[in-house]
Amino acid sequence: MYCTPLFRLVPLFVLFLTLLATNAMAVQPLRGPAHHRTVAPFNPCVAWVARLPNLKRPLCDAAALRITEGRSVQGRMLYARDVIAPDAKLRVLVVGAMHGDELSSASVALHWIQQAMQTPANAHWRFIPVLNPDGLLARPARRTNARGVDLNRNFPTPNWERDAKAYWEQRTRKDPRRWPGRTPLSEPESRFLHEEMARFEPHLIVSIHAPYGVLDFDGPGVPPPQLGRLYLDQVGIFPGSLGHYGGVHQGMPVVTVELPNAFRTPLDAEMRQMWLDLQRWMAERLRP
Repeated sequence: MYCTPLFRLVPLFVLFLTLLATNAMAVQPLRGPAHHRTVAPFNPCVAWVARLPNLKRPLCDAAALRITEGRSVQGRMLYARDVIAPDAKLRVLVVGAMHGDELSSASVALHWIQQAMQTPANAHWRFIPVLNPDGLLARPARRTNARGVDLNRNFPTPNWERDAKAYWEQRTRKDPRRWPGRTPLSEPESRFLHEEMARFEPHLIVSIHAPYGVLDFDGPGVPPPQLGRLYLDQVGIFPGSLGHYGGVHQGMPVVTVELPNAFRTPLDAEMRQMWLDLQRWMAERLRP
């Protein structure tokens, strides 16, 4: 029986190995160890621009948001941006879209990042434009997070276990949009904000909501009489709310901005005037 000499098989074997390696590289173009590979990070602006009113991609990209350690119930990342004035004496925390269906609140927070970069006053600003991304990106958008909890009723105010459920049952008639959760800080989004308050120790919290068209204030000090066309109308405190917890219980003044419309922002000039009024009040009334 005739056998092919071994020296004639070697070139064919080399060719086979070359073709195999070429095909493997075509299927797997990444080279080097996995921890050295560059992976493009997810840009939240792609989803937000498609969802939020009066938000253009350049403005959102210019916000240069950073990824925080916070995550939503469904695993979405929570983003923040710090803008620090050279002579910063105050720390101010600005929170948008605690309620996912108040879309304009996130847009205003992003517009204010641009204003802060231009006129930061004497503050270290920390913006969290979207605290409830699961609610905001749901279809349709919903007030609560993915577990059906109203984040603005989930903070650990005194006697929460007694008052929060009773208020929900008696005053809201078990409105599912205002369910406070089973325990305070049961939700990852509210826990993240709670921890951020402890880390950042803000002198002021600005929480942006909609659609009541008023200005609310909780905590020590003299409240701002108006921001733009929004006038002070203090609506009281609620079990588990950020204003009650931060302003009354923790002594951190909380300005709650209630925009007139949840699906449309004020005009750009009006948003700027609100920003200037906030800075003026801070300069006159807020002390480190």
